[in-house]
Amino acid sequence: MAVALLWPALALAHKASDSYLFLTVDDASLATGEVKGQWDLSLRDLDFALALDDNADGNITWGEVKAHQSEIAAYAFARLRIAGDGKACPVAVTHNLIDDHTDGAYAVMQFVARCPGAVHTLSVDYHMLFDMDPQHRGLLRLTRGATTETAIFSPDHPNQSFSVASVSKWSQLGQFIVEGIFHIWVGYDHILFLLSLLLPAVMRYRDGRWQPVAKFADAFFEVLKIVTAFTVAHSVTLSLAALGIVTLPSRLVESSIALSVILAALNNVFPLFQGRRWIVAGLFGLIHGFGFASVLADMGLPRESLVLALFGFNVGVEIGQLAIVSAFLPVAYWLRRSRFYRVVVFTGGSVVIVLVAAAWFVERAFDLRVFARVFG
Repeated sequence: MAVALLWPALALAHKASDSYLFLTVDDASLATGEVKGQWDLSLRDLDFALALDDNADGNITWGEVKAHQSEIAAYAFARLRIAGDGKACPVAVTHNLIDDHTDGAYAVMQFVARCPGAVHTLSVDYHMLFDMDPQHRGLLRLTRGATTETAIFSPDHPNQSFSVASVSKWSQLGQFIVEGIFHIWVGYDHILFLLSLLLPAVMRYRDGRWQPVAKFADAFFEVLKIVTAFTVAHSVTLSLAALGIVTLPSRLVESSIALSVILAALNNVFPLFQGRRWIVAGLFGLIHGFGFASVLADMGLPRESLVLALFGFNVGVEIGQLAIVSAFLPVAYWLRRSRFYRVVVFTGGSVVIVLVAAAWFVERAFDLRVFARVFG
């Protein structure tokens, strides 16, 4: 049963699907209604939707992308509508390029949206990939002179409007808090790493075997140390990576995250770090921070907007993390003396986590994308 519940996680072993939409409104736009834009779409996502890999060799070449340019544009802009003051702004693609993001190659479409008159309120209707992947997100950066506004499109919020004259910092902060919560809840590798460390929190390894803790306080303070170490560690590297101070290859980061899950779960079966799980949480939390940062790093935000987004996203991650802990710990404590918890949840769950994470590691380290083909 546990394996069946984790099948969706196998299919989502890579970074969650995102696209990056950049819109620029300047003084000329206010007068003439011309809005410049750029839309970066993952080749992996486009291949899933349009089958770009014509020779099915597992690699998408520039020639294959070029052959499908008109199809890509038609597919994409049928799912993106821009309006100025309620009037549609027809889009014309000016350049087609390829660029690399932290998780691979992206098709880049530079375009101009021509509104029928002066623009005061810009509306964006975004429905890209939601029909195939409800976890897809469209990340918007709207630049107006020296100010930058950000927004996130999701199936629950596909339509958003923006005043080109004012920017609400509180609205942006709230959106990134929500995105941080979403990111931790759909980040199965982060969740499984956390659960691997939480499973033994209601147990103690004594006399060569696991035994239930006597008091809830014992489990609570163990979890507090683990969560604090993980939070501090990933907050540091999340900030360093998002600010561009330290960068690591996406394959290395994602493979290391999978490896951290394997080691954390194996420690439950073959105890090595007893009483020091908070150290493990801190050390591997540094790697997980780089994974969290991928969402923000690719948006290319200016420093002021990035700091706001970074703070909100980090707060959201912590809220999502605390929600998981709050739901798990009381139930685990209540079940800690039962054979069901010891055998099925603790030992069996740890073994399943090892197997899932091992599959992730192979897929990520060698870029096999086996599960993407099987389950996609």
